[in-house]
Amino acid sequence: MQKNTFHFNTNRLMVIINGALVGVLTGIAVSVFRMSIEHSLSWWRDMYTYIKNGHWSMLVLVVLINLVIGVIVALLVKKEPNIAGSGIPQVEGQLMDQLHLNYFSILWRKFVAGILAIGSGLMLGREGPSIQLGAAVGQGVAETIKVDHSQKKSLIAAGAASGLAAAFNAPLAGVMFVLEEIYHSFSPVIWLGALAGSVIADAISTIVFGQTPVLAVGQLPIIPVRLYGLLLILGLVLGLLGFLYQKTLLASQKIYQWTHLPKYLNGLIPLMLVIPLGLFWSNGLGGGNNLVLALGHHVPGIKILLAMVLVRFIFSMISYGSGLPGGIFLPILTLGALNGAIIGQVFVIFGWLSASYLIDFVVIGMAAYFAAIGKAPFTAIILIIEMVGSVTHVLPLAFVSLVAYLVVDLCNGAPIYESLLNRLLQNQEEDGGQQLITLEVPVLAGTVLEDREIRNIDWLSQSLITMVKRGNQSLLPAGDLILRPGDTIYVRTAQAESKKVRASLLLKM
Repeated sequence: MQKNTFHFNTNRLMVIINGALVGVLTGIAVSVFRMSIEHSLSWWRDMYTYIKNGHWSMLVLVVLINLVIGVIVALLVKKEPNIAGSGIPQVEGQLMDQLHLNYFSILWRKFVAGILAIGSGLMLGREGPSIQLGAAVGQGVAETIKVDHSQKKSLIAAGAASGLAAAFNAPLAGVMFVLEEIYHSFSPVIWLGALAGSVIADAISTIVFGQTPVLAVGQLPIIPVRLYGLLLILGLVLGLLGFLYQKTLLASQKIYQWTHLPKYLNGLIPLMLVIPLGLFWSNGLGGGNNLVLALGHHVPGIKILLAMVLVRFIFSMISYGSGLPGGIFLPILTLGALNGAIIGQVFVIFGWLSASYLIDFVVIGMAAYFAAIGKAPFTAIILIIEMVGSVTHVLPLAFVSLVAYLVVDLCNGAPIYESLLNRLLQNQEEDGGQQLITLEVPVLAGTVLEDREIRNIDWLSQSLITMVKRGNQSLLPAGDLILRPGDTIYVRTAQAESKKVRASLLLKM
């Protein structure tokens, strides 16, 4: 007679515990980062107001401060080039085994440089840097407790999700962003650790900043079904505008080649240009969450909205194209809100829409614009629900986000962070290319790996399969083992060949 025994499954418990530890550390780090930026932006707005009130001699001090900030950030970026930009492409590269980073160098330099650059009023977001800070924390924990390669990636993903959760008070969006945009696979180990970290990081952020949603714009009226034709137009227009944003952002990095400055000194240009902008429109400085909140109380006329969009679009490109540490996450949402408001005002003028629904177009515009640019509709929907604090608009959010996504897809637009990663990899020097690394590749339905025996798969000569993960089981890669959707294979290859090997294993049938 067989005796039934009970065993605790400690593997996933450890994933949750380690993810929660990463969430605690990331929540603290990102909360301090976020608070420092908010205080810095407040100080700069007060300073510009003070100067406009007749104290013009202080303008010399402002120029000197921005020059010092530019030099400090330039030195930090020169020493650690991987802190430039948002940091999300770097995290994606890590999880795809295409980049290998020094977590401590990233952590402290991104923290300091991010506060200085974003806090100076440039139109950059804190969310991308927060994600990279979280990923660095996750990597640091992984290397400290000495886990294997797969668990290390899980903790990096948990840190990235925790960073977004703490920056936006959006734990579910943090998890979904990692799965949809960064990791590109629904791995149980990845989402479990990411969820544990996100919940804890969000709890810490909530203790520090309160429970009010980041973009609490008030009560939203329910959009009647008869207006869904207008929502279709909204999605089509935002999809085209999102595609324009993608192309312009990628081109903005080339513009600085004309300056003939060393790449790490490009940040001095936006730091000087932000001064007249601050004197002219101090409330427009920063990522733009204050503008979205203002739209919740009053939506200006079309001329003012167009001016806001034009200024923010151009200066966002100047800010990000310089390579300064700072993201595009919140600036994208702000532009989406403003574009949604403009389209809504056009409908109001033609008598097709009541002005009471303008706030709906602001909120839906944020989701659709981000869904188009990032090609991450699930993240966009969940993020806006959590940031606005309303679940009554799931259907219109999903509808318009899907339309905008399809428009960009038909235009052959790629996810913006994927494009930025490809640009980053192209620009990097090819050193250490022969270093052997282990790729973690999911077996997806409809690809060349599905329902194939290992011996019948055309493996590239530079690759060697070492293990197959199926649920909680680790299987030896015997030749007659049939791979199933949901499996994860571990492949040893040279770093220089990693992108080619991964692509060959994810080909569609």
